[in-house]
Amino acid sequence: MASEEEQSSLEEPSPPRTPTSWPSQPLLLDPAYARSKSVIHDELRSFRVFLQWCALDHSSPAARAASYAAFLALALAVPAAVTASLRADASLSPASASAVTFNRVATLTASGLAAVSFVTMAVFFRRCGGLRQLLFLDGGLRDDTAFVRRRYERELDRAFRLLAALLVPALCVEAAHKAVFFFSTVRVDPLLPLPHVPWRAVALVATVASWVYRTGVFLLVCVLFRLTCELQILRFEGIYHMFDAEACAAADEIFVEHRRIRTQLLATSHRYRVFIICCLVTITVSQLGALLVALSSQDGKSFANSGDLLVGSSVQLSGFFMCLFGAARITHRAQRIVSIASQWHMRMLSAAPHHGKPAVSTSASDIDRVALTAPLLPGAGCDYKSRQALVTYLWHNSGGITLFGFTLDRGLLHTIFAFEMTLVLWILSKAVVFS
Repeated sequence: MASEEEQSSLEEPSPPRTPTSWPSQPLLLDPAYARSKSVIHDELRSFRVFLQWCALDHSSPAARAASYAAFLALALAVPAAVTASLRADASLSPASASAVTFNRVATLTASGLAAVSFVTMAVFFRRCGGLRQLLFLDGGLRDDTAFVRRRYERELDRAFRLLAALLVPALCVEAAHKAVFFFSTVRVDPLLPLPHVPWRAVALVATVASWVYRTGVFLLVCVLFRLTCELQILRFEGIYHMFDAEACAAADEIFVEHRRIRTQLLATSHRYRVFIICCLVTITVSQLGALLVALSSQDGKSFANSGDLLVGSSVQLSGFFMCLFGAARITHRAQRIVSIASQWHMRMLSAAPHHGKPAVSTSASDIDRVALTAPLLPGAGCDYKSRQALVTYLWHNSGGITLFGFTLDRGLLHTIFAFEMTLVLWILSKAVVFS
């Protein structure tokens, strides 16, 4: 009797689980949730932790308010208060006056880039709704191949390591410079002097914390842009594999996949174009301003007085060129697909069986005439037209990241470099006079 009851209980389907009947085992460990919207493995966990530590989490009204408060305090109030309290003291260092000037230029540039980056992040979270939507991971990479998923998970880890590799060494150098700057180069006179308060130490800690926040916000946006480009590059490599003979992919399948990537590239261009242009203008003006200040100063240049410009310029240029190189890479991947599609179309045309051996000709009109008039297999004419339409579509939609219609490729990078060099040489010709 007991065995029959046990057997009947095994045959009866178990009722659906309700919140009160869920086991004590966490849902993240339940195999039923494997790869379901990446719940069992959050690929963006490192970035979410970094957002929380940098007070950039906009997931709730309270977190959004704390984020705006942190930005006003660390990116605007603290640098302004510390800069206003600095005084040149020739008894401490002969280059004290130039050190204060260099510090103001570096502080203004870092605050400007932090403001641009913070506004960009705030707009991202308001329009996209979250970090996963921003990186086009709405479906948890379920629409992509296993090759793209594996490579992209490695790119996520690599991107966070790159962020740490840029931020940590620069932080060590900046902290060493600020220690020398506050304790042996300038004098600190606070706006509200209080007795028995180590104002030099307070200014040092506040300045380093502000620098970490401003630099972290800027580098985070640069890394996110590079990560978005890397995902699209991997997806383009997935399309390249679709042109292989073993894949046997149809033209309509390739068109749908390319259309999806093209839509995401347009969205990426619209999201980051203002950020890239604002960074270009800010960095250009700051570099030219630093050059003018350095040329007009009669003091000797050393790590104590000009270390701000050294560290700030290195970090800013590294992040900005990271964006430019990432955009140029994906643009050339998008342009390369036209050549691959043309070779695929010609290979399929040459491999198509037909009666008789046509005359060898390299003319496009002759190839079309032979392909359309030769007795191919049933449906081959439709396949030819589909492939020809796909090649034509890719030819007219081979752009990558654009800035208001200008394709961000190596040609535009060369133009930007020539423009920057022209400005620098012009300023040098006005400031340096050889007698």
